[in-house]
Amino acid sequence: MKATRLEEGNTSKEPVPIRSNKGISVIDLVLRLVGIAGTMGAAIAMGTNEQTLPFFTRFVQFSAEYDDFRSFRLFVIVNAIVCAYFVLTIPLSIVHIMRSVARGTRILLIIIDTVMLALLTAGASAAASIVYLAHNGNSSTNWLPVCQQYGDFCQGASGSLIGSFGAIVVFILLILLGAMALSRQSKRRL
Repeated sequence: MKATRLEEGNTSKEPVPIRSNKGISVIDLVLRLVGIAGTMGAAIAMGTNEQTLPFFTRFVQFSAEYDDFRSFRLFVIVNAIVCAYFVLTIPLSIVHIMRSVARGTRILLIIIDTVMLALLTAGASAAASIVYLAHNGNSSTNWLPVCQQYGDFCQGASGSLIGSFGAIVVFILLILLGAMALSRQSKRRL
């Protein structure tokens, strides 16, 4: 056993174990694919949601469609934008699997993921408020619950919210994973 002086600093030059970010990158790719499924499903479910109720005759009918409500239109547009964003970021996610030290693209993805998270949260929250009013109504504004008459329409709208809120959780996980990957890279450089 060789004795060394502490002043030389040999003890601080021990190699830090390098952990690969490939596992994080694979999880990132899988989460982006899940996000595509969630946002596309939500946009399609809401975009095709309609119900027609016959009145006394077949010539007078009441119908409910998603584009009758501006917040539902916003919901469909936002989910389509976020779905396209997920599709466009798949190649970057694949690059991160092959080259796990890519730092600039990870920072860019974290920033844009945060913006898309805010956009998706706004669209989903606006639609959720209308779905809540459709189910429960609001007695102070004389808005009666309409889901008793338009049950299929309300179920379709409620179901489409599940995919969108699932994608919100996916974005939160993607931002955390990206931050973990950057944290691991900065530890290697120190």
